[in-house]
Amino acid sequence: MQRREFITLLGGTLALPLTARAQQPQRMRRIGVLMAYAESDREGQAWVAAFGEELQKLGWTEGRNIRIDTRWAAADVEAMQRFAKELVALQPDLILTQNTPTTAAMLQQTRTIPVIFANVAERPGGNVTGFVLFEPTMAGKWLNLLKEIAPSVNRAAFLFNPATAPYADYLGSFEASARSLAVEAIAAPVHSPSEFEAVFSALARDPNGGLVAMADIFLSNHRVEITTLAKRYRIPAVYPFHQFTEVGGLLSYGNDPPDNFRRAATYTDRVLKGEKPGDLPVQAPTKYELRINLKTAKTLGLEMPLHLQQRADEVIE
Repeated sequence: MQRREFITLLGGTLALPLTARAQQPQRMRRIGVLMAYAESDREGQAWVAAFGEELQKLGWTEGRNIRIDTRWAAADVEAMQRFAKELVALQPDLILTQNTPTTAAMLQQTRTIPVIFANVAERPGGNVTGFVLFEPTMAGKWLNLLKEIAPSVNRAAFLFNPATAPYADYLGSFEASARSLAVEAIAAPVHSPSEFEAVFSALARDPNGGLVAMADIFLSNHRVEITTLAKRYRIPAVYPFHQFTEVGGLLSYGNDPPDNFRRAATYTDRVLKGEKPGDLPVQAPTKYELRINLKTAKTLGLEMPLHLQQRADEVIE
């Protein structure tokens, strides 16, 4: 064999493994997602879609190099625990959780699988990182907004479900702000929708009552009932998310949850590429939104301050 022919043959032989390797498909990575919303909730679907769209921009496509298994707990704490166990059994590379209750449920099942949370109201520790909804001081800001839109309010209830909301620090902030505003603070824990009406009817017995709803998946799931009762009993109320104003709530002030899901995708990308959750700092929201429902304000006989209307991201008329 001539020397030139031997070199050509050798080069071709060495090139074969490289070509074969280039043609091999990427390793499929598995992501578990635990949502507190019901699967039928359009907001929850939009948030999961935002996560998937951002992952795709980062080079992760479902069916090609990632598989996403999603479970929807419908604000049921027992379902969250059951689905958390189910997702851990799938041995995913990473798990995304929606909020504080889903994160707590997941941490009961694993301390080794990386967990990224998208919208928690209380910072957990361990093999997790992600993005918080609010700091507890936000409860005081909600009460201040209530006083701005309804200056006569001298009694205010703080609505939450103890089973689904990390309420203690938020209630403390609410009570501290109430003292500075000379407002009577009323803790209003509820455990089922059947208890909502009692809260509103008690507030309506005397004039000048108001309400602040905590960022709580249980309350979000029942936002239509809550905003309907607030209008029926003519109680001015402030809410944490724009979904409440869309169904007749008076005013909402809070972060943009889809933005946190997009940011969670960037952390997912980094963890799948080898970074550890403990090396990625927990981050606060970068964006807050103020939404006002002027139609509801008129129904309640309230004059919405012009400076708030000018600040608002959306005014519903």
